[in-house]
Amino acid sequence: MNIQQLFTLLLGAGILLIAAEIFLPGAILGILGGASLLGAIIAGFYAFPAIGPFIAIAIVVGSGLVLWLWVRYFPRSRIGQRMMGNTNLATAKSSADGIERLQDKEGVALSQLRPGGFAMIDGQRIDVVTEGGMIEKNTRIRVVHVESNRVVVKKI
Repeated sequence: MNIQQLFTLLLGAGILLIAAEIFLPGAILGILGGASLLGAIIAGFYAFPAIGPFIAIAIVVGSGLVLWLWVRYFPRSRIGQRMMGNTNLATAKSSADGIERLQDKEGVALSQLRPGGFAMIDGQRIDVVTEGGMIEKNTRIRVVHVESNRVVVKKI
């Protein structure tokens, strides 16, 4: 393999690895892609000594331009909106539906509550926490506080 082929291989690999990073996040492919582009810049100086600096500038400027365009336009595209979560959190609920109805209800501890565990309340298996102490399994309990997804119980 000659240096021109190595340059082409590194340039193509860098572009493909960075593109793959979009769909397989985790930074490893992006880092390998960046390293490949850096290798392509170095190989470009050896393969084409007369235009090596222009190749380096083209790769750096081209990468920056593509990144800027991607950040600017991808989130608004159809595929970008499918990939990104676009839920309006201002209207999102912070608790499970109907959990507030458990206030002052009684039930039975399904597991040892130390301080967290499970209880059967109003015919439903609920993840609960105690006010601080441990409560043994099969002990009668009462819901004393419901906040968000947290159901606080005490021993009856």
